[in-house]
Amino acid sequence: MPWILKRVGTAILLIWVVITIVFLAIRMVPGDPAELLLTQGGISPDPATVAMVREQLGLDVPFWQQYVQNLGHLATGYLGISLRDEAPVADEILIRLPRTLELIGAAAVISILIGIPAGVAAALRRGGLFDRLASAVSGLALSVPVFVIGTVLVLVFAQWLRLVPAGGYVPLATDPVRHFTLLMMPAVSIGVGLAAIVMRMTRASVLDVMLKDYVRTAKAKGVAPRRIVVRHILRNALIPVVTVLGLHLGSLLGGTVLVEFVFNYPGLSGLLVDSVNARDYPMVEGVILVISVLFVALNLVMDLIYAALDPRVRNS
Repeated sequence: MPWILKRVGTAILLIWVVITIVFLAIRMVPGDPAELLLTQGGISPDPATVAMVREQLGLDVPFWQQYVQNLGHLATGYLGISLRDEAPVADEILIRLPRTLELIGAAAVISILIGIPAGVAAALRRGGLFDRLASAVSGLALSVPVFVIGTVLVLVFAQWLRLVPAGGYVPLATDPVRHFTLLMMPAVSIGVGLAAIVMRMTRASVLDVMLKDYVRTAKAKGVAPRRIVVRHILRNALIPVVTVLGLHLGSLLGGTVLVEFVFNYPGLSGLLVDSVNARDYPMVEGVILVISVLFVALNLVMDLIYAALDPRVRNS
């Protein structure tokens, strides 16, 4: 229990640091945000309009007061009002966020189902045909950009074979079959590269664990090979794999913009890019904060998984 409380406390501290950094970064952008917002078309706004927008953005009060107000709003879940359509920022994020999380989750499942078994098999057959083939395929998957994989999938499965739609999004409640059909290609586009990373890390980790004394002892005692792989090798080898997977999943929270563009998928990354282009500062700040908090929360979950895989971590 003390170990968990320590990790939770660290996560809360990191979230506060992230909130502070985002607050400072948004307000350190050169120029007056109100004037920058109103001069997008090259039109010089009148002072009264600038003052009104500054008040709407909360920029008409002292800096420290803005920070205190910002913390108070965040504590109640209020992220502000979008300057584009005057809709609550939190509402728009709540619409987009589940779509991105579903896309990342599907890609993670694909990478785990492919990468871990392939990595274990390659390590157990080190230097064999499967090992060389898996290494070559993973190298190819890592070298091809994700938008190229997405474009090829659209060309083959949507244009040539006409098996699936080229892109778009349909809510799960409206049409479950079409929903998962549209989710398939974006998830595969991300999952292919992620599976290659998981496969390589799994292979290297399994090879390292196979040299440990407890593995040799288990073999000397006549323990069944399958039991050795599952209980002694794989469980200990998964810790660095979980680390790498967690870091990459966290980066995907705001890094799926190319896939969303290729497949016209309305996720959180696309919302962030559109908001930056429109200089919708409340929306930009809200999306960055949500992504950052989720990244910290994901790392906390990874720590809990470490503890489940290796009880020694709890004493660290």
